Amino acid sequence: MTRDTSPVRAERDIRRRVKNLKVDLAAMDVAHNIFRASTAMRNRYEQEILKRHKLTFTGFTTLWVLWVWGSMEAYQLAEEVGISKSTLTGAVINLERLGFIERLAHTRDRRRVVIRSTRRGKHLVRTLYPQVNALERIITKDLSKDEKKGLAKGLRILLHTLENEV
Repeated sequence: MTRDTSPVRAERDIRRRVKNLKVDLAAMDVAHNIFRASTAMRNRYEQEILKRHKLTFTGFTTLWVLWVWGSMEAYQLAEEVGISKSTLTGAVINLERLGFIERLAHTRDRRRVVIRSTRRGKHLVRTLYPQVNALERIITKDLSKDEKKGLAKGLRILLHTLENEV
């Protein structure tokens, strides 16, 4: 099977715009393609799976984190989801309204909030994740097993670099 690996129009346009700047084009290609691929994937998840449950990708990710690791304080949940506390507040309000999570006062400090998944929220993640994974399989279908492993490894390296640069 021949796969198209040629640069997309956006890449060509960007390269024309920055051609006179002293930039690392290979690094730029990696960063831009990660961003565009993740945005496209997020949009597909929302449009094909999450929308009918009134969920955003952030809302689903919040439920996923709670499903995997259990209840946690709001600041920690925001960190694990990869969003700001203010963005989490909006997601929590929506998820609570839908009956998927609940906010509890911290046992030792009433100013702190613990977020926990309801039975309904846990059930939803168990129901939706196989659909999400089916879409993940579709998205990665043109990659060989070794390419998937290599890409995952490369992305882990990027994540560790970002974590160590902070």
